Parts: sequence; structure tokens; C-alpha cells
Amino acid sequence: MNQLKRILAATDLSAPARHAVERAALVSKDTAVALDLLHVANLGPLERLRQLMGVTPADMEQRVLDIARQKLSDLAAALQQRFGIAAGIHVVTGSLLAELAKNVDGLAAGLLVCGAKGESVIRHFTLGSTALRLLSTSTCPVLVVKQSPHESYRRILVPVDFSASSLPAIHQARSIAPQADIVLLHVFEVPFEGHLRYASVGEDTLNNYRIVAKQEATEKLDALRQDAGLSSHGSSLVVLNGDPIGRIIEQEQEQDCDLIVMGKHGESPIEDLLLGSVTKHVLAESLADILVSV
Repeated sequence: MNQLKRILAATDLSAPARHAVERAALVSKDTAVALDLLHVANLGPLERLRQLMGVTPADMEQRVLDIARQKLSDLAAALQQRFGIAAGIHVVTGSLLAELAKNVDGLAAGLLVCGAKGESVIRHFTLGSTALRLLSTSTCPVLVVKQSPHESYRRILVPVDFSASSLPAIHQARSIAPQADIVLLHVFEVPFEGHLRYASVGEDTLNNYRIVAKQEATEKLDALRQDAGLSSHGSSLVVLNGDPIGRIIEQEQEQDCDLIVMGKHGESPIEDLLLGSVTKHVLAESLADILVSV
């Protein structure tokens, strides 16, 4: 099991990004893990301002960095007062994604936390090929915060496909929310169902296939729960037939989950090079926070 030792929360100092920082502080409090705050200052627009204001680039850059450090210090002080967490602060310049990767490695962070709105990391994850490559090669899980945190995570949905990534995903869910209930979800499809329908196989036969597939998946899911060290008291199993994306979003609501843990890869070699298509769709459509597992 991966032992969470340090949390890095990235913020652009906007109001939406504050949700992510507060969630990071709450996870830090729940897990007794150190927290660092990171702001990557964008100095790109400064050249035009320098021309208009008649100051040297060094003066303008220093002014921007000083303001950012003060805002980040104020944010850290607010977290200290609310959560009792003393966060380290880091203000750097450069490419957002490159600096994130550099600081994750430099601080040996076991979790990167970011927001889902504004000039945030999620925009790069969904639109930028550079970010997709970063996410594909990262050894650090990423927590994407969508909601304002009012309490610790209560109930986590962990969709699994019984691949090698399933057990680490459960462990990572438990590492950031040790007291939460866990719902293990497996969504299956009857093998070759389309071909069977084309061959005029009857609905009764297809239903029998579904019953057998569900029984086998339920047994495998229970074995996975035992391998993960979860008790039946704090966890539940859900096995459903259908489209994975639709079922995950459906169960997020039906199970009243406030966090979904998703693997970053899909099943095909092409998807393994990027962010898995199911994960990308859930990332875009869910209301709950998303932990992108590694």
C-alpha cells in the first residue's frame, strides 16, 4: 500500500481554487500528512505592462512575485486558523505543467490537489496534450476538487475493472479518506452481445449470460475487497450491466458519494498513451471530486 507522506496543493489564487486548497488542508488534517501550497506565477503578460508603465522587467516581476507570496501567506494563515494545519508555501515562475512536475518530484509529494474551475490544472488536463502526457507518466495521484469542502469525505465510489490498477486505486482512496465508506463498483457487458443479437440469439439466453457474468463479477469483487483489507461493515459491492460512464455517474448520485476514484488509463494501447476515455468523461460529467489514481 502506498503511504501518503506529503500533499501538494496547486492554486492560481482565485476564489474557485480556494476550494481545492481547503480540501487539501482537510485531507492533511484527517491523515496527519504535511501540506505544501504551490503557486506558479504567469509572467507572460508583463512585457506589455512594462512598456506601458515604464518599469524594468525585473521590477515588475519582483512586484508580481511579492504580491503572490503575500496572498499565499494569507491563505496559509487562514488554513492554519480554520484547520490547524501549518502549510509550506512556494511561489515559482515558469510553465505550469513543468513546474507542477518539478515540485511534485522535489517535494516527494504523494498527492497533487487542484481545482476544477478557473485558470486551473483541470483545464490543461482536458484540453492540453502536454498535460495528458504528464498525467500518463506521473507517479503521483491527482485529486480534482469540484465542490466546496464542508466535511471530510464520507463515501467513496471506486469503479474497478479487475486490472492491476484496481487494488492500488482502493488503497489510494483509503489513504486520503481513512474513515470513509467505500463503494466498489464493477460495470460489465455481456461478451459479444452485439454479435449474439445479430445471430438472433433469444433474450432469455442473453439474460442467462448476464446472470452468469454478474455472479462471476460479484465473486471477483468480493475477493478484491478482501485483498484490499476492507471489511463488509465499511464497504459495499455493486455490480451492474451497461455503459460504464453512465453507470458511474448514476451510482455517484444513487450512492450519495462525494469522491470518485478513477484509474487514469483505459483498456486499449492507444488509451494507455493518454487519459482513459472513461476517466475523461467522468472527470467532465461528475459532480463529485475525482481522484485520478496511478
